[in-house]
Amino acid sequence: VCSIDPPGCKDIDDALHYRLLPNGNCEVGVHIADVTNFVKPGTAIDLEAASRSTSTYLVDRRLDMLPGLLTTTLCSLVSGVDRFSFSVIWEMTLDGAIVNTKFGKSVIHSKASLTYGQAQVMLDDLTISNPIAESVRALNKIAKFQRKIRMDKGALTLASPEVRFNLDSVTQDPTDVKLYELKDTNALVEEFMLLANVSVASKIVQAYPRFAVLRRHPEPNVKNFINLVQAASLVDIDIKVNTSKALAESLDNAILPEKPFFNKLIRIMTTRCMSQAVYFSSGEYSTKEFKHYGLAAELYTHFTSPIRRYADVLVHRLLAASIGIEALPTAYESRSHVRKLCDNMNKRHHMAQLAGRSSVALHTIIYFNDRPTITNASVLKVRETSIVVLVPKYGIEGVIDIVEDEKKNKKKKKKKSNNSISNIGKYTYDEQKMALINQVDSNKSLCIFDEINIKISVIDNGFCQQELQLEIVWD
Repeated sequence: VCSIDPPGCKDIDDALHYRLLPNGNCEVGVHIADVTNFVKPGTAIDLEAASRSTSTYLVDRRLDMLPGLLTTTLCSLVSGVDRFSFSVIWEMTLDGAIVNTKFGKSVIHSKASLTYGQAQVMLDDLTISNPIAESVRALNKIAKFQRKIRMDKGALTLASPEVRFNLDSVTQDPTDVKLYELKDTNALVEEFMLLANVSVASKIVQAYPRFAVLRRHPEPNVKNFINLVQAASLVDIDIKVNTSKALAESLDNAILPEKPFFNKLIRIMTTRCMSQAVYFSSGEYSTKEFKHYGLAAELYTHFTSPIRRYADVLVHRLLAASIGIEALPTAYESRSHVRKLCDNMNKRHHMAQLAGRSSVALHTIIYFNDRPTITNASVLKVRETSIVVLVPKYGIEGVIDIVEDEKKNKKKKKKKSNNSISNIGKYTYDEQKMALINQVDSNKSLCIFDEINIKISVIDNGFCQQELQLEIVWD
């Protein structure tokens, strides 16, 4: 058994194991921190966790849902010690087909707390020969089979511009910032966490069809994709959105060899066309509405991170009751009670996301305050008087005003024309081509997906606050 997490992770929720069976199949286990062994329903600690609903991750700190004694000591699946866990164990064929699934409380003794980087070395360097490395390679092979099964069903691979900061150990000021890089081992862990969540969802709905806690991702309105489809067509990319499988295949084929970042850019834009995934009680919707669109899963829940998400705590209790090892809390049989819990979890999850983004924005300003930087950016959106750009190296997104304030103000006073082409000073805005065309110098025209050089700096906005300023650097 071993865990694979980001560097410095102390609240380790999950661990994995792999072993061959005498019958020629293999056994794969996902082991999740058994938080409910310590946090009992209705206790003060449980009520506080329900109120917080999630841990909030800021750049320089973590605001825990549960006390540190639990998150980093008693529950965390650190290596070298026995730990209580809740396990999902599959018997599989060697090509990833599931033969049997079982659930149970367990005690594990993790042999290694690996980082993604350390596990990646084990995948890349085949000369490393030990039980852990061999298990990681076997798990990766099975994960690839599982991923193909998901992709064949129409699961989407989306993206977001996540950044990672290196902080000074004394001042906690950022010393470096870069786009978060995903490794093969990220995908390895993700596949088994997804599979565990799907397996558990099926089990608890079967046992409690009226009040199982699930997670649904509504199918987005096709109208949400109009701008995306139009933008892609301008570079001869055809995005089909009639089904999730058609969309997934379109995204896989959305490649421009001359623009390496283009595929990730189009996936980021696709993510923003989606509806928000939410927690819900199974009794509140018809079964056809349970589906998770992005994962192409008929049933889905959250089971794998109970240290940092209260939804997973609820699901652990439902699962324990469904396999007959603990009594189900009476309050969980009330649909209205479960609905209130889900509403709060959705609200708190959104608030934690906003707090995290604000923390990233603050540290980005701190980092660039004395580091004016010239770098490459991609045009994400073209507006009538400005453009929105994304900086691949730093994961920064921002607006660059193209038309002077005076001309913008004059434009606002004019009645908006139905014509898709507008003349604004020396620029012409072409809505259909998603472009600002410079009438004086065509080299300074701007179109969606263009790659440009920009300068990043920090300015005083006049309200005793600093803000990031992005400017185009023309050759």
